[in-house]
Amino acid sequence: MESAEEAETKGSASPPPSATAASAAVEAEGDMEERERYSREIKAGLHPLKHKFVFWYTRRTPGVRSQTSYEDNIKKIVEFSTVEAFWVCYCHLARPSSLPSPTDLHLFKEGIRPLWEDAANCNGGKWILRFKKVVSGRFWEDLVLALVGDQLDYGDDVCGAVLSIRFNEDILSVWNRNASDHKAVMALRDSIKRHLKLPHSYLMEYKPHDASLRDNSSYRNTWLRG
Repeated sequence: MESAEEAETKGSASPPPSATAASAAVEAEGDMEERERYSREIKAGLHPLKHKFVFWYTRRTPGVRSQTSYEDNIKKIVEFSTVEAFWVCYCHLARPSSLPSPTDLHLFKEGIRPLWEDAANCNGGKWILRFKKVVSGRFWEDLVLALVGDQLDYGDDVCGAVLSIRFNEDILSVWNRNASDHKAVMALRDSIKRHLKLPHSYLMEYKPHDASLRDNSSYRNTWLRG
């Protein structure tokens, strides 16, 4: 299926002007909705975030890897768009140390599902960070605050972050839109290290989502990029 889709993409022409115009109209409408949301929240005395976010939860079943079952297991927990709403949500979430293995906790911008195939993710990839369980909660919280506060470099290119609770370690990943933009990918790596206060020598791994689709794995066969 993938090879057929790739062939179709290579052989297809540029989108017609009508499609481009429709896409621009949808984007403009979305921008207007965001401005209206921002204005409403300011008038209400709240502190609006640049983006609206959604927390998702996945309790994975060991040994089951079909995409249908994975999508069925993704549960939307809560959405928020202000500083105040974020803290209300976050303070009621279970701490990473109390989550069973294997479990995934996702934080993504509204409109982006935590799936490789989502339109915002399909051409992107993720930076991967592996931690011992005793420290993963602190790094996850720092990452969440950086993401919600739009502090990461190339923030518009960032789709979301995932905390993966596993048996022997916990894994954090930051998803971005464009795996082929080397400058943006490496700048995001440096920004993550800076905000998590990781040493320059800490090794991070990167994996494009199309590679994950090919080998049906999130964290195997990654690229070490320092």
